[in-house]
Amino acid sequence: MRMGLFGGDKLILGYDLGNEFCQISCARSDSGEAETLSQVAGAQNYNIPTVLCKRAGVNQWFYGKEALKYADEEQGILVENLLGLALEGEPVLIEGESFDPAALLALFFKRSLGLVSQVSSAERIGALMITCEMVDGRVLDVLNRVVAAVHLKTDKVSIQSHTESFYNYMLRQPRELWINRALLFDYRASCMRIYQMECNRRTTPVVAFIREEAHPFYRWEPLPEDKTEREERAAELDSAFLRLAEKYGSERTESVYLIGDGFEQEWLRESLRFLCRGRRVFQGNNLFSKGACYGMQERINASAAGREHVFLGNEKLKANIGMEILRQGERSYYALLDAGVNWYEADETLEFYIQDGNEITLKITPLTGKGSKEARIILEDFPGGISRLRARFYLEAENLLAVEIQDLGFGEFRSASRMVWQERIELYSNG
Repeated sequence: MRMGLFGGDKLILGYDLGNEFCQISCARSDSGEAETLSQVAGAQNYNIPTVLCKRAGVNQWFYGKEALKYADEEQGILVENLLGLALEGEPVLIEGESFDPAALLALFFKRSLGLVSQVSSAERIGALMITCEMVDGRVLDVLNRVVAAVHLKTDKVSIQSHTESFYNYMLRQPRELWINRALLFDYRASCMRIYQMECNRRTTPVVAFIREEAHPFYRWEPLPEDKTEREERAAELDSAFLRLAEKYGSERTESVYLIGDGFEQEWLRESLRFLCRGRRVFQGNNLFSKGACYGMQERINASAAGREHVFLGNEKLKANIGMEILRQGERSYYALLDAGVNWYEADETLEFYIQDGNEITLKITPLTGKGSKEARIILEDFPGGISRLRARFYLEAENLLAVEIQDLGFGEFRSASRMVWQERIELYSNG
């Protein structure tokens, strides 16, 4: 749903929330460049540790690097893994007191948003996009609770995955960097996540897909200080990464992005030489927070590239859903849900009249080239005659459409039976 033009005095935030750290990027308009906030003014110190520390014996809390400092000085109790704890939902015991883990995450979230004071006031937050490695029903529930507890002055809050943030980041880059294929390596902890973005330019709009894979990799840790050991370790990392680069870095790839703490040390040699052959290579660590910011900008005021493309990631509805209705005596197609929206945000309610029969037919047209199909909904024991119906269409999962229909009657001619019909429809085969 288009949000309309955005006030120029408001900030648009992209918040990358992870278990180990978070980042915040912001833009001052719906088309402005995103900048990432640093915990140290003037430095590119973007990672905010996702931790809290409760000062011993008092109700005083610290977050981020300050929390680590107090914990290192043994002045408080450190609470790590805030996102994971909130997703698990079990109470957290600190100094004999039980705390709701979602409330702890909300406290961290609120404190970290204080960094916005570097560029403006928190009152000027006009829109917020939160991005996480993955989004499912549990993540949505926790993050919605966190946002509600923070009491932002805006209702323009959305959630998207890292995959979609990569897509939105690329939309704002020169087209020659992603016209066919772009590649992202994300190296942190002991995992290398690989995102491959491709565009099918034979369709209108152009359909963009991102394939995501995770490979076990050497656990990231500082290189040894001893020169010989350092060289051996660097060569070991370089050789292992070269194998991945050769596997995924096809000739059709225009650009490669290297993000994550693991790439910050100087061990990229032969692997980097390989990637740079005919490809542009970029290194950084704030792509997802910027991509979240750009994603919210796209929702507020879509760019030319955004209007020409549709992204069909794992969280996306991959079919157009509509129904044929009579409008001024002529049959016409009425769009209910559009492909490309996040399935957990796809929700439409409308009222219409049924004149004959007890059947409603939906048209489902996948954008994956599998052909359209019809889904018939039979209103069992429907009283018959003309009646007004209220129908709600929403998704319970990426592939499962839920339909709820209620009989509202027809004024004085037929009272409402208030009967309700519910249907679940599988949209397309995953095979």
